[in-house]
Amino acid sequence: MTITIRPGSTVMFTGDSITDCGRRDSEDGLGTGYPLRVAGTWAHRHPDRPVTWLNSANAGDKATDLRARWQTDVLDARPDVLSVLVGANDAGWHTLDPNGHVIPAEHFEADYDRLLEPLAEAGTRLILIEPFLLPIHGTVEAGDAVLIGEKERAAWRADLDPKIQAVRGLARRYGAQLIAADGMFAELSATTTPEHWSADGVHPTPAGHAALAAAWLRQVA
Repeated sequence: MTITIRPGSTVMFTGDSITDCGRRDSEDGLGTGYPLRVAGTWAHRHPDRPVTWLNSANAGDKATDLRARWQTDVLDARPDVLSVLVGANDAGWHTLDPNGHVIPAEHFEADYDRLLEPLAEAGTRLILIEPFLLPIHGTVEAGDAVLIGEKERAAWRADLDPKIQAVRGLARRYGAQLIAADGMFAELSATTTPEHWSADGVHPTPAGHAALAAAWLRQVA
C-alpha cells in the first residue's frame, strides 16, 4: 500500500551525505540528489497538489548523530511524511576509523528505533530506505583520502548486512514503506556496471540518484 501525499503536506528527507548532497548551498534547500528529483517530478506530475519539501540530512551522520538533532531538525518541523536513509556511516566504519571502532547492529537498531517511535506516535507516515553498498571494482578513495579496496569492501559488506536487516525489521514494526535500495542497486548493477550507479559504491551518480527517486515515487500516491 502506498502513502497518500495530500495537498499542503510537508515531506522531509533526512539522513547522511547521500541525502544531504549540498543542501545548504542550494537555493531550495534540497541539494542536488534524489530529494530534488523527487520534488521536481512530483511538481511536474501534480501541479495542483503543492507540497512543502524539506531536507535535514547531514553528511557523515550516523543514527546516533541523527538522535542528537532529531528534536530541532525533525520533530519540531512536524512533517506529515518522513523519509530516512542512514546506515552507510554506521556500517564499515571500522574500515575508515584508525581506532577500529565498530557500531554493533543492535546499537544501530536501538538508535534508529528511538528516532521512529515519536513520529509513529504522532501519526507521521514513514519511508525507510535501506543502506546499500554497490560491488564496484578496484580501489577508491573515501573520506580524507582513505583507500577502500576489495578487502575493506568485503568487511564493510559483512557489517552492513545485519544493519540492512535491522532497517527491514523496523519498517515492519512501524508499518513504514521500505525501499529495498541494496537489492535494487544489485539488480541494476547486473544489467550494466556498478560504477554507472555509484563511483565509490556508496554515493550515487546522477543515474543512481534518479533510480532512488523513481523508487521513492513508487511508494507514494
